[in-house]
Amino acid sequence: MNKIIKNILTKIESEGYEAYVVGGYVRDLLAGIFSYDIDICTNATPKELLSIFPNSSSKNLGGIEFKVKEYHIEITTYREEIKYKNRKPVEFNYINNLVLDLQRRDFTINAICMNSKGEIIDLVGGIDDLSALKIKMIGDPSLKIKEDPLRILRGVRIATLLNFNLETNLYKEIKANNKLILTLSNTRIKEELDKILLSKNVKKGLNLLNDLGILNLLEVSNWEEIIPVKNLEGMYAQFKINYDLPFTKVEKNNIIAIRRIINSGTIDKQTLYNYGLYLSLVAGEILGIDKKRINKIYKDLPIHDKKDINIKASDIVESLKIDYSKKVGIILKDIETSIINGKIRNKTSDIIKYIKEHKSEWIK
Repeated sequence: MNKIIKNILTKIESEGYEAYVVGGYVRDLLAGIFSYDIDICTNATPKELLSIFPNSSSKNLGGIEFKVKEYHIEITTYREEIKYKNRKPVEFNYINNLVLDLQRRDFTINAICMNSKGEIIDLVGGIDDLSALKIKMIGDPSLKIKEDPLRILRGVRIATLLNFNLETNLYKEIKANNKLILTLSNTRIKEELDKILLSKNVKKGLNLLNDLGILNLLEVSNWEEIIPVKNLEGMYAQFKINYDLPFTKVEKNNIIAIRRIINSGTIDKQTLYNYGLYLSLVAGEILGIDKKRINKIYKDLPIHDKKDINIKASDIVESLKIDYSKKVGIILKDIETSIINGKIRNKTSDIIKYIKEHKSEWIK
């Protein structure tokens, strides 16, 4: 058992309380996946936990959190949830009963526990469902989904990441209640979509979202032929989504740029100059263009930015005996394109010679 986790559990136990690792860490451990997110449940109250771990910070809904090296630790008190509002339990009681605490959780495979000795404790049939590659809700799936509609997307996301299937009743209830996802914040929806899109099983996830009617609700189209890449912007660039997701300005611009490169179907000198190496490599992976070839084209570019051009606007005005105007910008653009395409060398003397020879094209 991991020493860091064991030390935390034994520290709580040494104060006379119970403590178990629960949730995704145990699930992933049994599935052969490593994780740094550790959830621990205990009968110690939040106040008692703060006295045991004084350098931790309080967590909403009763608990504490802190980091140890690369591990993110969350410790919560056993509780029984009575009433939900907008996904959040607004009425709950702290309890001294592990079984009741597990009953409030979502899926059976997320409620498998591990004690400080590394022993696995399964009180809800999670190991059987893990072996059957099945996502099954604890309790009534209809009630649990209505309590917290995020469980719809969480179920699909976990099924995608683990390459599992939704249990029949859960599948039916998600499909019947799929419109509840529209009550979620667009941030929450994007967080779950992001994880699905970056999964190696993304096509399974998208097919499942489609079968459940969720892609239709989010107005997603052109997703069928998606090429999996390890870049989120590259994934979003491959399909259309009309639902308002909270992309940053940079993300939006990158998605648009990658989409334009994909639609052009090629990556040449002008593409690399306009969009840069990073976005071109992402688009190149989608287009099936060898990255070594892309890197070579970029390396061989005579300039990578306007600032690299060996002439200034003042040089153009002086050489052509003209006034400053919009035409200077047009000439600079022509020079930029000509250098990129190898029409002229990026030497001041060559550029001046070029603009003098082509003056009549800009100045009548």
